[in-house]
Amino acid sequence: MVTVTEKTEDFEVIVVGGGAAGLSAALVLGRARRRTLVVDAGEPRNAPAAHMQGYLSRDGMSPAEFLAVGREEIERYGVELVRDRAVDVTRDEGFAVRLAGGRTVRARQLVVATGLKDELPPVPGLAERFGRDVLHCPYCHGWEVRDQAFGVLASTATSVHQALMVSQWSKDVTLFLHTVAEAELTGEDLRRLAAAGVRVVPGEVAGLTVEDDRLTGVRLRGGRVYEREVVFVAPRAVPRTDLLARLGAEMSETPFGTYPVVDGRGLTTVPGLWAAGNASGFAEQVVNAASRGYRAGAAINGELLMADLDATAVR
Repeated sequence: MVTVTEKTEDFEVIVVGGGAAGLSAALVLGRARRRTLVVDAGEPRNAPAAHMQGYLSRDGMSPAEFLAVGREEIERYGVELVRDRAVDVTRDEGFAVRLAGGRTVRARQLVVATGLKDELPPVPGLAERFGRDVLHCPYCHGWEVRDQAFGVLASTATSVHQALMVSQWSKDVTLFLHTVAEAELTGEDLRRLAAAGVRVVPGEVAGLTVEDDRLTGVRLRGGRVYEREVVFVAPRAVPRTDLLARLGAEMSETPFGTYPVVDGRGLTTVPGLWAAGNASGFAEQVVNAASRGYRAGAAINGELLMADLDATAVR
């Protein structure tokens, strides 16, 4: 890993975020011979998971290994990486990023690939088992837990959709309404749940039961325990988009949080400011995030090339 020194302050591109999106953008930029810095705070969204799935040729690889390989690859092309956190950013002719360690680095273009944070419902035991037998995405984990006894913890009425989806991987699914009232379920919800064979259990969930470090059940507030081996939950997504907002990027409210308005390449409404991965949208799995980063990296190289050619032609 290349360590940034006090003499390496100015770059063509700074990428804030060292996950799949950020590393992919940096890889493209490095191969395009752009002087690029990656600022990585080391907080990947999928850190709790032992494996990642659905990424062709990388299916089953651990997230930690995936990132380690990515860091090695960008280093081959002279991309520099610093383990630090971007705490502030300003814009004039380019972008100045202040790091938690006290340094300021500058670049002509800035990629924000800071991802998002998953906030789980405040039910005892969920956070401790998240990524193991408390899961959120059937496409990420469904195959590994197929045909087991599933529970789905409702956080809103839209959790019905999650219960219906996971029924593709198991025919033993129980939807725990938790803080959702039965009256919030529509007639269509009930018909679909019945068609999928999903059992609906009203009542607030008090916690999980665990034996020998293995989830065994869901306990309601009244004390009744339902035997379950896996619990699916829909975390609240909290986008890490503070840097984008500080720079005046137009933001859009969605059911899954506030995200920047971007074009098909990832360019925000602020010239030179790009968003990639889960900083640009909720549903970016690792393979999608890497694709977004690749697209942004290629577009940035083109933008810089044309700007330099135009500047030369003026002379």
